[in-house]
Amino acid sequence: MVRWLLLAATILGFIFVFTTHSPMLLGIGLLLGIVGFIGFVFSLAAERVSANSRPETSMASPTDLAAMRKPAARPLPAPGRPPVSPQASSPAAAPAPAVAPPTRPPSATR
Repeated sequence: MVRWLLLAATILGFIFVFTTHSPMLLGIGLLLGIVGFIGFVFSLAAERVSANSRPETSMASPTDLAAMRKPAARPLPAPGRPPVSPQASSPAAAPAPAVAPPTRPPSATR
């Protein structure tokens, strides 16, 4: 609602500027037009920001933020041998030996 009032004040101010012969009305019209236009632009920006902002109910409280920053206490695994998978212990599942890809001999034409 205020946005439209500011736009109307801007238009009214510039109508005064272009139709008056009095320097005082010219100054008042310029002031009204410029201030109304700046207010109109700021109200558009405020509406855009409030449309994209997160509501306060979905924001975390300071105690929740402190709890999230604190690292979780996890027990460290005991040092020792890494666990062996059952597939690696059977001879049938042994990986095939790596074979180098064949290489081309350099061509004499290049």
